[in-house]
Amino acid sequence: MDRLKGKVAVITGANSGVGEATALAFAKEGATVVISARRIEPLNAVADKIKAEGGTVLAVPTDISDKAACENLMDKAVEAFGKIDILVNNAGISQSTSFYNYQPEEFQKIVDLNVTAVFNCSQAAAKIMKEQGGGVILNTSSMVSIYGQPSGCGYPASKFAVNGLTKSLARELGCDNIRVNAVRRTAGI
Repeated sequence: MDRLKGKVAVITGANSGVGEATALAFAKEGATVVISARRIEPLNAVADKIKAEGGTVLAVPTDISDKAACENLMDKAVEAFGKIDILVNNAGISQSTSFYNYQPEEFQKIVDLNVTAVFNCSQAAAKIMKEQGGGVILNTSSMVSIYGQPSGCGYPASKFAVNGLTKSLARELGCDNIRVNAVRRTAGI
């Protein structure tokens, strides 16, 4: 159970669902985890679970759609633990509004969190990873990025963009020993 012993992982959207499960699993595998979401209360609940299992955790409330906030998140991770080995870009939102009723503000909100935040966090972490000699960036995508969905077109469009960003970063950052990949999750998980 120590496959990630000595590693420091930053996980966004770690307040519930896939992000919380990832944080708990990484901690069980020996990683020190830095968990992030907008609100501190749910983060503290996850941090308490990790601590109860004997893990090391730092909870940092962050609006990752803001570039400076992402830089602050990564700086806090390095300040506390000296490095960042893994970034898991998990935070995201979806909705199921019909295209006919879809408002531009809804679409932009999804793009800001599902795409721009991935860019912001990845750029902030990659600069640190390059200096330390490498790392891993893992992005959460979705099968609907390939197949679409009948309503809520912003979510599949944003995850399609995440796929393109992931492939581009993998090609560019690989020469700096930074591996970039995406996990496509299925609906309901």
